[in-house]
Amino acid sequence: MTVETSATPVRWEQAVIERIVPRTPRVTSVFLRTRLAPHVAGQHVDVRLTAPDGYQAQRSYSIASAPGTGLMELAIEQLDDGEVSPFFHDVARPGDTIEVRGPIGGHFVWRVEDGGPILLIAGGSGVVPLMAIVRGWSAAEPKTSVLLVYSARTWEELVFRDELLSIQAREADFTFIATTTRGARHRPEDLDRRLDRPLLHEILTRWGRSPREIYVCGSNVFVEAVTSSLVLEAVPPGLIRTERFGGKD
Repeated sequence: MTVETSATPVRWEQAVIERIVPRTPRVTSVFLRTRLAPHVAGQHVDVRLTAPDGYQAQRSYSIASAPGTGLMELAIEQLDDGEVSPFFHDVARPGDTIEVRGPIGGHFVWRVEDGGPILLIAGGSGVVPLMAIVRGWSAAEPKTSVLLVYSARTWEELVFRDELLSIQAREADFTFIATTTRGARHRPEDLDRRLDRPLLHEILTRWGRSPREIYVCGSNVFVEAVTSSLVLEAVPPGLIRTERFGGKD
C-alpha cells in the first residue's frame, strides 16, 4: 500500500490479536488490542513481523474501525507473493503478538467537523479506510449525505458488503452503490460494468448532490482513472483526496 502520510512515528508498540474474522475469500479482518493513540478515520498503521532468524518484514495497513471503538480492525487482503499478508491468513491466531506503530496519515482523513456531502469511491480492498469514514459518520449521526461507490470483481468480493447494506437500510442519508466487473448485479440500483467516466456521470446525476469532501482509494490504475474522470466532470481537483494501494503485502 502506498499512501500520503504525515511524519511516521518511530515508536513501535506491542499489539495482541483479539480475533480474526474472514470477510471475503481473500480478505480477513484482524482485530487488535493496542496502546496506540486514538486514530482518525482514514489513517493507517505500520505492522512489523520478525522471524525467528531475525528477518523483519514491514507493511502499512489502513484502519477499518471507527475512531473510539476500542479494538483496532485491519482488513488485510491476501497476496500470493506477499511477505506479510499470508501470515495473517494462514498463521496468525488470537493471542499472538505483533508490532505496530501509528496511527499515520493526515491528508486522507475525515472528521465530523469536515461535514459533507461526502463522496467515497473504492476499488477492491481500497474500501478499508473508507469503511472507517462510513462507520465514523454513522456513529456521529451528522446531518450530511454520503455516497459510497464500490467497484469489485464480483458480489462475493465486496468487503463489508452486508454491513454496508445494513447501514443503508437504517441511514436515510447513506447511499451505497456497487458495480461489479466480472459478475452480475444483485440489486436494481447496482451496476455491472467498469467504473469509467460515463458511469460516474450517471451515478453522480442520480445522487443529485455536489460533494464537499471526496475520497478515492484503490490501485494506482483505479485511482488515476477515477480522479481523471471526476476532473473531466468539472469536479474541482482540490476537493479530491486519494490513497493508492499497491506493492507486495
